[in-house]
Amino acid sequence: MTRLFVSDVHLDAQRAQATEQFLEFLDAEARRAEALYILGDLFEAWVGDDDRDSGNERVCRALRALAASGVACFALHGNRDFLLGAGFCARSGCRLLSDPVIAQFDGERVLLTHGDALCTDDHSYQELRSIVRDGTWQRRFLALPRGSRELLADEARAGSRRHTARAVPYVMDVNAVAVTAAFRAARVRRMIHGHTHRPGVHDVEVDGEAAQRIVLGAWYEQGSYLSYERGRYRLHELPR
Repeated sequence: MTRLFVSDVHLDAQRAQATEQFLEFLDAEARRAEALYILGDLFEAWVGDDDRDSGNERVCRALRALAASGVACFALHGNRDFLLGAGFCARSGCRLLSDPVIAQFDGERVLLTHGDALCTDDHSYQELRSIVRDGTWQRRFLALPRGSRELLADEARAGSRRHTARAVPYVMDVNAVAVTAAFRAARVRRMIHGHTHRPGVHDVEVDGEAAQRIVLGAWYEQGSYLSYERGRYRLHELPR
């Protein structure tokens, strides 16, 4: 059976075409799969499980229908939707996995991660990541009125756009040393991640052994997913 992987869908009200395309993907390609893995940033923003954006709600209902049809649905936190919680799981039928996580596909151990922790050259982002992933900070943020959280999220996205525009390109990509360390720590020879929006298959060497890093694409301009079936991984584009 086929397993599918997506990341960086970045759904929000401003990207209606992306939402419709993702809903079509859930009702077509994903329906024929055994499992769907969402490796972070399904949503452009998620300010808490009381988020009731109508587009997000449609996506949650579609994911729940997919799970009810027998397709196992898994999700990781991304840098935009790190506040997904038990409420999201109840509404979507998805199971939240820790990041990183090791999965087994036909006996092979594969490391799944969003990928932002590998971008260690982006020091300011890593500092911010350590703050917002802290449980105390998250509890305080979630205690704020939803309107205040939405305003802060808008400001954070604007700051992220300014930071990305100023940053040297290599800073926004993964660090080779961090990638090698992740391979070693997990004791795997295949890794799948998103975050960088640079889809591709990278054959590397770790401690004298062949290894492979597969990067998922974003959904800003078109759909993108990875399929695994019978030992073969393939990146796919969905024209919009």
